[in-house]
Amino acid sequence: MTWSGFLAFLLASLILAMVPGVGTAMLLRQSIRGGRRGALATVAGMEVGVAVWAVAAAFGLSVLLVASEVAYQGLRIGGVAVLLWFGVKALFGKHEEVELGEPTSGSGFRAGLVVNVANPKLAVFAISFLPQFVEPGAGRWVLVALAGLWVVIDTLWYLLIIALLSRVLGWLKRPGVRVRLERLSGLVLIGLGIRLAIEA
Repeated sequence: MTWSGFLAFLLASLILAMVPGVGTAMLLRQSIRGGRRGALATVAGMEVGVAVWAVAAAFGLSVLLVASEVAYQGLRIGGVAVLLWFGVKALFGKHEEVELGEPTSGSGFRAGLVVNVANPKLAVFAISFLPQFVEPGAGRWVLVALAGLWVVIDTLWYLLIIALLSRVLGWLKRPGVRVRLERLSGLVLIGLGIRLAIEA
């Protein structure tokens, strides 16, 4: 792998992390509900999910998912269900009964993990993203190393978001603001679920 290819990989990974999506919406929701601790747990879960698909792509396992229409559609339906579940829960849940500091770090980790593991687009993207930066004939360890670096860059970006959110956490904790933002995150998650459902 050349230096120019390595720099291109770093830049592409950073741009991909910066694009708002499911992870950003989930992180906002968990920050509102669980504060900094909940947000960190959510990032940990999301990055484990990213690592699962990145390493699977490095070892060629994700190709089986793309090759099997039944497997892909099953995962897609599961991903839609997960997004709609979290979205509906955020939109219509009884927010006034939820005390600040909840949910626990464990539930934040599970939420982040489930959202990314059940994301078929992440699996397909990992297949198309990582190999293009590796020269033909390169060892599999190069792909694994790039997968690990991708996870690190993604994590650093989300940690930056958490740092920014922490500065306005007092404002986010206001009951009226918290409820509105959580419902907004619910709408975003539902919208992403609907988009995943109708996309080919």
